[in-house]
Amino acid sequence: MVGFCELITHLLVDAGIEPAHIFSRQSLELPGFFRPTKEWDLLVVRESQLIAAIELKSQVGPSFGNNFNNRTEEAMGTALDLWTAYREGALNKTVQPWLGYVFLLEDCARSRLPVRVVEPHFKVLPEFVNASYAQRYELFCRKLVRERHYNAAAFLLSARDSGLDGRFSQPADDLTFDVFARALVAHAAAYSTE
Repeated sequence: MVGFCELITHLLVDAGIEPAHIFSRQSLELPGFFRPTKEWDLLVVRESQLIAAIELKSQVGPSFGNNFNNRTEEAMGTALDLWTAYREGALNKTVQPWLGYVFLLEDCARSRLPVRVVEPHFKVLPEFVNASYAQRYELFCRKLVRERHYNAAAFLLSARDSGLDGRFSQPADDLTFDVFARALVAHAAAYSTE
C-alpha cells in the first residue's frame, strides 16, 4: 500500500497542497470520541484544520472470513469515531474533513468463491447470499460511501504473483481509484495554497 500512499501524495501536491501539510509516515494520530486517538495512513492538515484523512488497507488469504469481519468493523468504527469527535468539537471548527478508504484484496480462487451464509434466526440481506469475499468487500466499500461514512472508496483486486509489479483490477466502476482520486483532488484543491 506504500505505492498507493505515494501516488496519493503526488496527486495532492499536484492539486496545490504543500508537502509539509501531507503526513504519511509520522504524526498520523487524530483525536477520537470513543478512544483517545486513532492513527490514520495519510492525513492532510493545514493551519490546524484537518483537510483529509485516508485509510489504506489490504488483505491476502487464506483466512478471508475472520479478516473480513475485522476489516469491516475497523473501517466502520474508525469513521464513527472520527465523525463523532468532529461533531463534539475535537477537530475542525469550520472545515468538514474528507474521509477516504482504499481497499486492496488478493485476487485468487478463494476470494472469488461463493461463501455460505448462516441464517439460524433471520435471513441475511439478499446481496450477501452466495457472494464471494471479493463481492462482499465491493458491497462494503460501496455502502461505506452510500451511508456517508467515507466521502469516497476504492476497491482493488491484485493477484499475489503480479501485484508486486503494480498490476491490479477494479471490478466496480463506482469504486475505481480514478473516481477516488478525483474526489480527493477536488476537495483538496479548495484548500490549496496556490
